[in-house]
Amino acid sequence: MADHSYKDSILALRDVSMQFKGEVVLRDISLDVRDVVRPGVSQGQVVGFYGRSGIGKSVLCRIIAGLLPPSTGTVQVGTPARPVCPGDVGFVQQRYPLFDHRTLLDNLLVAAERKHAPAEAKARAEDYLARFDLAPHRRKYPAMLSGGQRQRAAIAQQLLCSEHLIILDEPFSGLDIAMIDEVKKIIMEVTLLDELNTVVIVSHDLATTTALADTLWLLAPERDAAGQCLPGATVNKKHQYNLAEMGLAWQPGIQAKPEFVQLIEHLKDEIRHS
Repeated sequence: MADHSYKDSILALRDVSMQFKGEVVLRDISLDVRDVVRPGVSQGQVVGFYGRSGIGKSVLCRIIAGLLPPSTGTVQVGTPARPVCPGDVGFVQQRYPLFDHRTLLDNLLVAAERKHAPAEAKARAEDYLARFDLAPHRRKYPAMLSGGQRQRAAIAQQLLCSEHLIILDEPFSGLDIAMIDEVKKIIMEVTLLDELNTVVIVSHDLATTTALADTLWLLAPERDAAGQCLPGATVNKKHQYNLAEMGLAWQPGIQAKPEFVQLIEHLKDEIRHS
C-alpha cells in the first residue's frame, strides 16, 4: 500500500437530500473528499461516481456544482471550507458545450476573465492551450475541432473558472480505445496541475474509471429491515470505497490484478441489485 496521509476536506456534503414535488430523489448523503498527501508526489485525485440510469446522479452533480440547491443539507468546498457557489466546481457535460461563434482562445478567455484581470486571464488561457496541446488550434472555431479537441477545450474552460474541482459527465462515452487513452492522459494531467485538483468522473465505464480513481461512490437506494426500498437514493458507508486504503490506487497495470477484477465484479453486482 502506497504511503499517504490526509489533510483538510476539499469537498464536503452533509445530509444532502432532494425532493421534487414531494418525491424524494436523494436522501441523507454525507461525503468527504480530503486532500491526500503522498511523499514526493504532488498530485490531486479522482473520484469515480456510479449508479444506475435515472437514480439521481445528474441531480447530485448539479448540487455539488452549486447549480441546484438541495432541499436539505449543505455542500462546502475549499480550504477553508465555504458554501459552494456556481462556478466553484467545473461541470463538463457530454456534448462539451462551447461558444460556437468564438474561437478556441476566446472561449478560454471568457472563462478566465470571470476570475482574473485581462492580462492574467490571457496568460492563463495561453498556458492551458499549451498544457492541453491546443495551441496550434487557438484561432479555430468549435465546429473546426475534433471531438477530442473539443473535450480538452471544455475541460480547460471549466478549470479556468472553477476552484480545483471539476465534474466530468461520461467522458469515455462513445470513444474508441485510442481516444479513451487520450482522455485518461488528460484527466491525469488535470490532477498533476495542483495537489488540490479533484476530478469527479460520472461514468458507466467501471473498469476505466476505477483504474484512475482514488475513491469510489455508488449511488443507490437503501432497503429497510423488511427488504423494502427506502425513498430516495443515497451513498451509504458500504458504498464509499477508499481505493488507496484497499491498495488499489496509483498502480500502473492495476486492471490486470485479480483484486481489481474482483472489485469490478463486486461493483457490477451492487449496481445490478440496487
